[in-house]
Amino acid sequence: MLASTDKTPFLVAVELATRYPGVELSTSYGTPALKVDGKVLARLRSEAEGWLVTRCDLLEREMLLSAAPHVFHLTEHYVNYPMVLIDLAQIHREALADILEKAWRHSASAARIREHETRFTQ
Repeated sequence: MLASTDKTPFLVAVELATRYPGVELSTSYGTPALKVDGKVLARLRSEAEGWLVTRCDLLEREMLLSAAPHVFHLTEHYVNYPMVLIDLAQIHREALADILEKAWRHSASAARIREHETRFTQ
């Protein structure tokens, strides 16, 4: 679980997401958000809830919701959007890292993705 660190769960998400080129801390709808090239890849739903909403494709979302309904959630608002809500208090760090990478790949430009992949092949 994320709670094993001294950081707030959202700061863990920031640490994981900012490993990728172009990701920066910003705001969206008045809440802290992570963006790549101006596109939201994740945002804190609200400080009180502790849920992170992030991009994911619709098939993956269905798999996440089925596999771990105590971690992943969907509100009526997001039904028609490629987004899923994550309970940051319940998700394991490795799973969050994987989801944020996929969200980044979903939002990042092809040039950003090449930049990232080039780092690891050199």
